[in-house]
Amino acid sequence: MPAPAQAFSHGPQAPVLVISDGAGEDPVGLRECPVPRLDLPTPLFSAAEYQRAPLVLLDDRSYAAFTLRHMPTRPGLIVVLADADDATVYPRAAAIGAEAVVRAGEDPAWLHLRLHDATGCRYAHWEALLARGPTDPPPGSN
Repeated sequence: MPAPAQAFSHGPQAPVLVISDGAGEDPVGLRECPVPRLDLPTPLFSAAEYQRAPLVLLDDRSYAAFTLRHMPTRPGLIVVLADADDATVYPRAAAIGAEAVVRAGEDPAWLHLRLHDATGCRYAHWEALLARGPTDPPPGSN
């Protein structure tokens, strides 16, 4: 009989966990996103912080150090790719159970919406995120 899956828990105060060993101030392109987050290098986040976070963003440049931590697979793990030409990221992301791979700085609205959804949408600036929604007419159709 398989062991029961470990419960994914997050409390109302749990921030999004951003794991990055990069020296940059904004390694995954979230400067403009008001969602509460905890930015930590790979050696410093705890297993409890990893499990409690509603969403975990892993800077792909920190992948090797992350895998050495042997963290369990969990929902809500997203790998953020800094180098757009790195095709090896997809099998590596699949190996750790990531649900998505996004490129830093590309289509920030999707990532911001995902962050807001994970935190209960309390921090969303909907006007900016949905500026060109599906109900808007295409440009030049007036």
